[in-house]
Amino acid sequence: MNQNDLVIYVWEGQADIAERVERCMVNLDVDVVRADGLNLSPVVAQGGNAIAVVSVSVLEGARFTRQGMESNFGGMPVLWVSAKPRGEGPGSYATEYSHVLPFDFTGAELRAMLVRIVRRLQSTKQRQPRGDDIIAEAECMLHLLRDVDTFADCEHSVLIFGETGTGKERIAERLHERNTHYGQGPFVVVNCGAIPDGLFESLFFGHAKGSFTGAVTAHKGFFEQANGGTLFLDEIADLPLYQQVKLLRVLEERTVTRLGATSPVTLDFRLVAATNKSLRELVHAGKFRADLFFRLAVIELQLPSLEERGEADKLAIFNSILRKVVGEEMMERLGGPPMFILDAVAQMYFPGNVRELRNLSERIGVAARQTQDWHAGGATERLLLQAQSLSAATFPIETLAAGPLLAERGNWDQEERNRIIEALHANSWKRQNTAQQLGISRKVLWEKMRKYQISDGEPLVPLSPISAAASDDLPGVPS
Repeated sequence: MNQNDLVIYVWEGQADIAERVERCMVNLDVDVVRADGLNLSPVVAQGGNAIAVVSVSVLEGARFTRQGMESNFGGMPVLWVSAKPRGEGPGSYATEYSHVLPFDFTGAELRAMLVRIVRRLQSTKQRQPRGDDIIAEAECMLHLLRDVDTFADCEHSVLIFGETGTGKERIAERLHERNTHYGQGPFVVVNCGAIPDGLFESLFFGHAKGSFTGAVTAHKGFFEQANGGTLFLDEIADLPLYQQVKLLRVLEERTVTRLGATSPVTLDFRLVAATNKSLRELVHAGKFRADLFFRLAVIELQLPSLEERGEADKLAIFNSILRKVVGEEMMERLGGPPMFILDAVAQMYFPGNVRELRNLSERIGVAARQTQDWHAGGATERLLLQAQSLSAATFPIETLAAGPLLAERGNWDQEERNRIIEALHANSWKRQNTAQQLGISRKVLWEKMRKYQISDGEPLVPLSPISAAASDDLPGVPS
């Protein structure tokens, strides 16, 4: 956690949580402020690194608005402490309740949740890239860009692999722009999946005037158009076999003859191709020529998906596009996007990758700009719910392996957990002495500490939350 100048404001209401938060943060050099007596007007948030930890019991009898819940607590992101968990259904609770801890939260759970919030706060303060930069925070993307820059200034063919919407054309442009020779010439983009049958020769080779009916003028094909520059063939796997043969011959001979002409034209261009399919599998299946594959794949680049790049890149891209759509002046007036938007974007799976994320960013940005409000009269929440429903329907099962932030409490004995914590406190957190007092081995003590998420300085947790407060459950989505 980057806790530099981080301040945690605690509104505990009827719940005794402020001291527990202090104990959990004791070794992290984080300031914890009891805020129950403070005016709920905006708080000076130490350069923006401030988080509110709020018991839902403070809602009872208080005058809070449901829209813009964070504004009630100085505009800080809010980490709620509730008797009941948030629940998984997207309509169970209003979007303001993005981060919820159980009443018996552990130090590990609190710290994990704070790390998530801090990272998302930092994402809104990242350096805004220049218009020609590719946004990259993830190591896998930074590694790819280093490879791109390494191989940009040479004449060899490049084959780019990547899912739909990952930005293969932008990588091809970067290869072109950073080539000292071919970068001075044109960058010609061809979608191989959109070449009509019977027009391959005319479009790629060009034709002479009068070579066929309707050829009233001479026409340069894609090969000639790219002369002195870069020819980018997108979706190269969609080329039929008979067209692959003709492409291979041009690449080997480096000349082309227009239809209806007799004189060949010498070619000098760099070829960059891209696909979202496995060409090796297509070669084995006899659907792609092996000789063409080896001609194309002198240099291979694998573009990571947005899911592989992780939430840091999702949020950096989202904020960059959002700022362009909303505009600098309006962005300053509205402030950064609230935490419920950042949470939804960070946790969402985008099967369409950057292209789909761009669409969502633009829709949210337009709604915020036109209404001058991040909620946009509920339109933002509806946009997020629509995107989340698609995300849930297409989320790959293998990515569910990541562990949850909250521990599974089904097999917890809270009384035993508290007895262990009391014994650790009494023995100054010396494991051997504590194990002897409890009549168990040191190994068993370690196992129980791991099971109950007990770390050094862990505070005791009351065995039951405040009982009679009806407001101790998070309110649902207002009707």
